Amino acid sequence: PPLSFCIAASYSAKNHPFDPHRDLFKYDPSVRSKLSTLRPRPGIRPQSGQDSFFVSDVGETGTVAFGVVDGVGGWESSGVDPAHFAHGLCDHMAMGAARYPAEFRAGPLRPRELLQYGYDQVMSTDEIVAGGSTACVASIEPNGRLNVANLGDSGFIHLGPNHVRHFSKPQTHAFNTPYQLSKIPPFMQLQMRLFGPAEAHAETPADAHLSHHQLHPGDVLIFATDGVWDNLSPEDTLKLVGRTMQANGAWVVGEEGVTIGNLRGGQGTKDGGGECQLCSALAVAVTREAKEASLNGMREGPFAREVRRHFPGEQWMGGKPDDICTVVAVVRE
Repeated sequence: PPLSFCIAASYSAKNHPFDPHRDLFKYDPSVRSKLSTLRPRPGIRPQSGQDSFFVSDVGETGTVAFGVVDGVGGWESSGVDPAHFAHGLCDHMAMGAARYPAEFRAGPLRPRELLQYGYDQVMSTDEIVAGGSTACVASIEPNGRLNVANLGDSGFIHLGPNHVRHFSKPQTHAFNTPYQLSKIPPFMQLQMRLFGPAEAHAETPADAHLSHHQLHPGDVLIFATDGVWDNLSPEDTLKLVGRTMQANGAWVVGEEGVTIGNLRGGQGTKDGGGECQLCSALAVAVTREAKEASLNGMREGPFAREVRRHFPGEQWMGGKPDDICTVVAVVRE
C-alpha cells in the first residue's frame, strides 16, 4: 500500500529566543498545489535567520519535495545578506515543485534536478545580487522511495525504531568550509582576479552527493542545517527522537523490542485537516535541544570535538551558536 507522511518544520535564528509556537510550520497535504501552503507566509520570511526551508507537493504526482538551506555567513563581510540567497533558493524550489511537470523534463522529479532549477532561477534574477548557501533537498515518492541531493554541511538522519538507518556525511573543502552554491557578481569576480583570492568556493548542483533509501512505516527523517549537526550527534538525536516517539505512543517498547504504535496521534492531537502533532513535537524537540546545546558552554558537542581534532591546541568547549532549521517527516501507512 502507498505510504503517507506528516511533515513539520521548526527553526530559530541565532540571536533570537526560540518560540516553539511561532517558529513552527506544519505541512498540510490536504491543501494541494496552492502556493500559500509552500512557505509559512508567502512573501514574508520565517524567522530562521540565514537558514531556510521548503515543503511542496510535486505537482499532482503524490510525491512530496522538501529541503533545508543554510546561507553562507561569510558573505556579510562583503555587505551581502546571505538570507536573500537562502530564502530565494527555497522559494524557487517550492514553486518549481508545485508547478511540475512544467519546466522539467519527463519522468520523476529528482532532488538534484529541483535544486538545479532553483539555482538557475536565483542566478538569473536581479533581485538576488550575490550570496551562497549549502542545500539538502529530498523527495519522497508514495512507494516510500526517498531520494536526496546533499551539498555542503547541512544533512539528514534516517531513523527506524530505536536505531539509525543512515546519517549523511558533510561535503567540505576544509574544516568549517563546506561545499556551497554561490552567486558572484561580475564586479566581485573582477576584484578577485585583481586582488585575490584567486578562486572562490562555487560548487553547482552537479556536485551534490546523491543517495536513495527505502522508507518504512514508523521511520523518522530529520533534515537540518549545521546549527543542529554541530550541536547534536546521531546518538543524541536518536535518544531525543526515541523519547518523543515513545511519549506519544508512536514507538512502543515491549518484550520483543520496539514496535510501531499510533503514528497518527500525539499528546493532545487533533488529527484533522492533515495536522500532525507528532511531527510538530519532534521538530520542536530537535530545534529546542540543538538551541540549548549551542548555548551550553560545558556541553561536549560534535563541533567542539571537530575543533580539537583539527586544532589540538585549541581549548574550545561547549556548543556552537548558529541559526537552526529542522524539517521532520514521519512515515505512515
